[in-house]
Amino acid sequence: MENQDEAPRVIDEHIARIVDWRGERLAELRAWIHEAVPDVTETWKWMGSPVWEKDGIMLVGNAHKDKIKLTPNFGALYEDPQGLFNNGSGNQRRAIDIYEYLQLNKEHFIELVGAAADYNTHTNAAKKTAKKPAK
Repeated sequence: MENQDEAPRVIDEHIARIVDWRGERLAELRAWIHEAVPDVTETWKWMGSPVWEKDGIMLVGNAHKDKIKLTPNFGALYEDPQGLFNNGSGNQRRAIDIYEYLQLNKEHFIELVGAAADYNTHTNAAKKTAKKPAK
């Protein structure tokens, strides 16, 4: 998308076109993401994916045929004390596959999204510090 300022509107339209439970749930999760990270930036990438960013990509959301998949960019690299991740086993990504019957605990979800934002913030701050030339 050329103009990222349009991303929230495009995401609104995308969610509105999902007329079953997935649209309602994605709208709810989107609100929870904003509650967890009030200064989150919404972007639209890869020809059809809502993306939430805070100091880099934090979370990607997609509605699939029978689920919503939320993929934190570096989910494998921070704690998930409540065990929300239910998909993925790589060195970087974990995901939450949300089926119609799956009820997420809002507080736990907000904690996990906050952990994603904190991870990005601290990782990017460390990278910036490491790149500073010695005086």
